[in-house]
Amino acid sequence: MEQKRVLLGFSGGIDSTSAVGILQGEGYDVVALTIDTLLNSETIAKAERVANELGIEWHLYDGRERFEREIVNYFCQEYSEGRTPAPCTRCNSLIKWAILEEVANELGIEYIATGHYFNIEEHDGYYYVAKGIDPAKDQSYYLWGLSQGILRRALTPMGNLIKSEVKEAFKDKSESMGICFLQRKHYTEFLESKGVGMTEGDIVDQQGTICGRHNGIARYTIGQRRGEGLKDGMRVVDIDGTNNTIIVGEKASLYKSTLIIKQCNIVNRNELLTSNDIMLKIRGIGINPLHPIRISELEDGFVITSPDPTYAPAKGQPVVFYCKNLVIGGGIIESFE
Repeated sequence: MEQKRVLLGFSGGIDSTSAVGILQGEGYDVVALTIDTLLNSETIAKAERVANELGIEWHLYDGRERFEREIVNYFCQEYSEGRTPAPCTRCNSLIKWAILEEVANELGIEYIATGHYFNIEEHDGYYYVAKGIDPAKDQSYYLWGLSQGILRRALTPMGNLIKSEVKEAFKDKSESMGICFLQRKHYTEFLESKGVGMTEGDIVDQQGTICGRHNGIARYTIGQRRGEGLKDGMRVVDIDGTNNTIIVGEKASLYKSTLIIKQCNIVNRNELLTSNDIMLKIRGIGINPLHPIRISELEDGFVITSPDPTYAPAKGQPVVFYCKNLVIGGGIIESFE
């Protein structure tokens, strides 16, 4: 019987290397795909070397222009408009998994996989991203944008593993951290290197009274309390990109009971609107609501109402809807009140 083939997103690091052995143990012929987004010759050379050591077929995809257009430009544009982007969630749906799907189609390979720690469950014909069993490493939040087409053919070799146990098998336990393209620069330094303007403007209180000057809205995010022009006890509660203005207030002003969500990817719309036990998850500074949320529909999004206010949500941040261990969908915060 012909062996089933799977195209694996492959960096040669701990997770993707471990995934090779697991998939092979399950009877798959593993083909490795390294996606070049940063022209990091050392990373590419390592991936090729490890693939050769493992005896698996290896391919390289030049995704630099696509990554610059879809991720880096988006990152810069969002900050220039006073929003808080989430490049890693966007990269997963528009770059990593999308390219895996495309290359798998070109090579005639049915299955695709990565070293992400998550699972997939199928219920009533719908495919759901599900939490990995390791709560410290679960990456389901970052995968809310994956399409049904991708989830239908995706394998999850790392979903039932504990990351600390996986690392024990490797001498080199180093891992890449943070936003990859920043390459250890502070994000504002990176933005300036990309030509994002840091134009000074007013800091105003919630009544509109000028109480300071800022040195570029891209240097600020919701909840921030230290920075040029920010006085003791005041925090950034909103950013007006149109008027280049920072709005400050007391900590209590950061608690929001209503969120407007757009740019959504929802598995089953009816389920989202009728379920009574959907929880909301926000990364970053935001504190997640502790009780199920209420959801109503807009023409191009949803209104989220929470019985316990969310702390410091920011425009541009993703929110993800969970029903127990399943990701029901997600979207981007457009506004709040």
